[in-house]
Amino acid sequence: MTQQWDAGRLDSDLEGVGFDTLAVRAGQHRTPESEHSDPLFFTSSYVFRTAADAAATFAGDMPGNVYSRYTNPTVHSFEERIAALEGGEQAVATSTGMSAILATVMSLCSAGDHVLVSKSVFGSTISLFEKYFKRFGVQVDYVPLAELSGWDAAIKPNTKLLFVESPSNPLAELVDIAALAEIAHAKGAMLVVDNCFCTPALQQPLRMGADVVVHSATKFIDGQGRAMGGVVVGRREQMKEVVGFLRTAGPSLSPFNAWLFLKGLETLNIRMRAHCQSALELAQWLEQQDGIEKVHYAGLESHPQHDLAKRQQKAFGAVVSFEVKGGKDGAWRFIDATRLISITANLGDTKTTITHPSTTSHGRLSPQEREAAGIRDSLIRVAVGLEDVADLKADLARGLAAL
Repeated sequence: MTQQWDAGRLDSDLEGVGFDTLAVRAGQHRTPESEHSDPLFFTSSYVFRTAADAAATFAGDMPGNVYSRYTNPTVHSFEERIAALEGGEQAVATSTGMSAILATVMSLCSAGDHVLVSKSVFGSTISLFEKYFKRFGVQVDYVPLAELSGWDAAIKPNTKLLFVESPSNPLAELVDIAALAEIAHAKGAMLVVDNCFCTPALQQPLRMGADVVVHSATKFIDGQGRAMGGVVVGRREQMKEVVGFLRTAGPSLSPFNAWLFLKGLETLNIRMRAHCQSALELAQWLEQQDGIEKVHYAGLESHPQHDLAKRQQKAFGAVVSFEVKGGKDGAWRFIDATRLISITANLGDTKTTITHPSTTSHGRLSPQEREAAGIRDSLIRVAVGLEDVADLKADLARGLAAL
């Protein structure tokens, strides 16, 4: 006779626990093997006791796993954990951050709907809206991120959602999330926030009134530049639509990548505090150097939204952007003179990275689109890792000397 499995005391009671405890323990459901670490399920399909059970599970009348394109225990653990950290009811994991945006808009919008997008979003995000969503009948307009009156004025009767990055990539611009959520809701629209730069360790937009949060888990959630993935978090009624898109279209997260992200979340808060501390020190140092025309970092008192950043974020993030003298030639000389920092467009890694946004991450935009987004040829972006900050200063000093 088969004994009924009951996890009992093997699973943790998480009622009322704090962020760091959720980051380590939320979403784990121990198997009959009583494993301590999160298990990794490599399987494409699942077996059923009877044909009737299979039919009921496929129909959604009985809980259970059907096919790993949209039901996998390791992926589900990651979804539960990130939902708990963001304060959402449900999360849906995807194969990349861009597919998280794709799944959100394809699930929540239809042809004829209108979407407002911040002018200060990642270059590939603009390409997705311009080249693909517009092709399928979604109307798209762009609004300056921080101008609340501009958002209010641009909303139309058919506006379905507002999409923002806050802080933005790479200029660290912000919007008052709570105020923008009120504007959206007053006119029947939803607010979607890309929370990639802050992660829930620094900012939780859903608690400020946003309806949906998206992430590129490839960045700080992983934290070591190992794997690609994305995630969408929100209310169950909305996430049901996203699950339906995932089930049909299949931009699914690998179970192995989900397991890596689970491990990344365990140290997220500790890493983000260290990233932010070093980034603030570097930003303050860069602001004092000859050859630097402007530093973009919300932790600086010179940043126009410094007070807003203090109100809605626990710290100021790990990305520091700055403009150098000499335009594109000066920026390239600066980058090429470094010897420690990695020249790559990725971010969120333990290793500090440096890139020239106008020819890499935003290179597919037209010169006019880059100008509208404030991406100048003289701009350099540094995503601060976990190295000794004195070593990072010494390496950036090589770049300064090259100017």
